Amino acid sequence: MFAIRQARRSGISALRARGNATLQTPETVDHSSTPAPPLVQAVEAESSTKPAASNANEALEDDEPKKRKGPYKFWPTTRPSISLERPREYNRPIGVGVLPAYDEALAYIKRDSSRLSAELTHCKTQLEAAEKEGNASEVERLKEKVKILEVQSEINLPSVRWKARNGLADMSKPVYRHLLEQRWREEGDLDLLMERIHQMNVVPDMLPSLHPSFDLRLNFPEPPPEDIRLRTRVKRKYEKVEPGVYLLPEQTRKPPMMYATVFHTDTRLYTLLMVDLDVPDPENETFQSYLHWMHPNIPLSSSTTAITLQGTHTKYIPPHPQKGTPYHRYVMLLVPQTGEQPIEVPHFSESDRLGFDYRDFAATYGLDASQGGGAHMWREVWDETVTKIYQDVLKTEEPVFGRMPKVDYYKEMKKVKKYI
Repeated sequence: MFAIRQARRSGISALRARGNATLQTPETVDHSSTPAPPLVQAVEAESSTKPAASNANEALEDDEPKKRKGPYKFWPTTRPSISLERPREYNRPIGVGVLPAYDEALAYIKRDSSRLSAELTHCKTQLEAAEKEGNASEVERLKEKVKILEVQSEINLPSVRWKARNGLADMSKPVYRHLLEQRWREEGDLDLLMERIHQMNVVPDMLPSLHPSFDLRLNFPEPPPEDIRLRTRVKRKYEKVEPGVYLLPEQTRKPPMMYATVFHTDTRLYTLLMVDLDVPDPENETFQSYLHWMHPNIPLSSSTTAITLQGTHTKYIPPHPQKGTPYHRYVMLLVPQTGEQPIEVPHFSESDRLGFDYRDFAATYGLDASQGGGAHMWREVWDETVTKIYQDVLKTEEPVFGRMPKVDYYKEMKKVKKYI
């Protein structure tokens, strides 16, 4: 870089000298005695090898900037995202010998990892011996120690932490499950979910207690543009939904894409429920629940990423908040089932959806959200697109609600003439 700058400076000074030399006579300037700078020599050599332009148009074309050719033109401007489909190997951020303190710290971490790995191997040997002897208490103690050492022997390695942070975690290994669960519980995702669940009174309006045990994420299409003229039939990309946010009814016309990060290796069965908690009940002057979606017997384990449903149990009805009502709370639950056998749940008809009681349903089929599972929620209010849902999906007349009229105690008095 310094050499390039020097070449540029020498070239500029030479061009200035040429400009000043034009004021003198050719006899007073001897160009043969002073060699041209390197940059000027390169320019002159290029101009000598280039054929002269035949006309003015060719001269103008030569002055235009040329387009990039060769392999450089295909280089992407941005780095592709890292995923399991596009993995990338870990590379240390600092080269060997650049920072001795970093090299020494890395060597210490590797020595500690080797020592714990050797201890893990020894404990596994002791565990096999204890299982053969039938010592139950010793087996339980060694199993717990092996579980801890499997995590501690690799948790401080930079490559392991980098893969866990960049979506390349191998969920079959305990260290990755531990790191991802620790991140979910301690870096704010679980705290935000539970904050919104309790602020919006999902607990206790819907269920008495809720303790999620895995990370459930929902993706809905991005909101349409505000300008109606720009609303085309182009497929909009899906975006991750933060718990408790407002969504448009147009965004939830189709079921969401569901993703889960599960931390248990064995396969367990869950029941999916999507419920609206704020449907008006005019007869009782209160609100009731509406079941939008249900699917029992969903197998989940640590190898599960995207949740795909086999078949259709109780089909998805898009959210349709009624006109004149405040915001509606929509809750998505994946509740663990008791036992390993599938449960038999009858299909819900259209009339059975309204007035759905989650507490009675959970008691009937042995569901307990306080023992784990996944949860998510969002809010919606009425807009003009809800009318289309009533016409095309529900095929019923759209109800309109409003505030109850105030009693006018002077209604009869107003009909009587006052000054006669």
